[in-house]
Amino acid sequence: MKIKGVIIPLVTPFKDNCVDFVCYKKLVDYYIEKGVDGIIPLGTTGESSTISSFEYNEVLSKTMEYNNGRTKVYVGLGGNNTLDVIKKLKIAEDNKVNGILSVAPYYSRPNQRGIYEHFKSISESTDMNILMYNIPYRTGVNIENETIYKLAELKNIIGIKDCSGNINQTSELLLNRPNDNFSILTGEDALFYTTLALGGDGGILASASLNTESFIKIYDYIQNNNHKEALKIWSDISKFIPLLFQEPNPTPLKYCLKKIGLIDSDEVRLPLTNITDKLKEKLDNMLFL
Repeated sequence: MKIKGVIIPLVTPFKDNCVDFVCYKKLVDYYIEKGVDGIIPLGTTGESSTISSFEYNEVLSKTMEYNNGRTKVYVGLGGNNTLDVIKKLKIAEDNKVNGILSVAPYYSRPNQRGIYEHFKSISESTDMNILMYNIPYRTGVNIENETIYKLAELKNIIGIKDCSGNINQTSELLLNRPNDNFSILTGEDALFYTTLALGGDGGILASASLNTESFIKIYDYIQNNNHKEALKIWSDISKFIPLLFQEPNPTPLKYCLKKIGLIDSDEVRLPLTNITDKLKEKLDNMLFL
């Protein structure tokens, strides 16, 4: 089934350096009740790089328990060691997730052939759906559109979270999509409206953790060709998005989630640190006055 709509990459709430599952359940319930089209645990927003193997298994298991079949769950599962990624697939399979969100191999900076073979190997090792994640300003390598077209031919590569950082590449992909069943979801929060207007299928958006109903309304209005109403809402909420990325994600978001009572602590794990007082003041002025 095609994945579309507003999808939330969940933060992992911590308290005293442990995962706070009371608040985590509150988050899962909150976003499902708001009507999101999916949730993603253990992605970048979930600080997956600081999560131990034991915590990874526990968070994923708890996500499926709390979700109880109410919405789609795509778990963050990627890396620059292809064999290691393949080995971890069993965890996702055992938990019966809808699929994985898998980032392009980072740091080693493979060429396009290496990227293709990486995702092909993952695809051939599972029947689960695979959403690719292209974010070159984090990984150091871009999944070029020609490579995306080739990978879209594989049976279970069903879409991409696009953070290419190149509007020309994004536009070309949207206007010449690989096939009708291939989902193109933006991960560039500031391009949510633009992506939808160009025919995109939705977004995987950290900023939609706040003002969730507004993001869903924008999506629904555009699906019903009411761009005027969608733009009216977008004009308001888009001003807030840059503040959420002024310091490393998810540190500003965790501050806001604590402020509105969805989590008890804005604790993050090193190398991330809590946001500056200057940014707190900006967020307070925009969000809470």
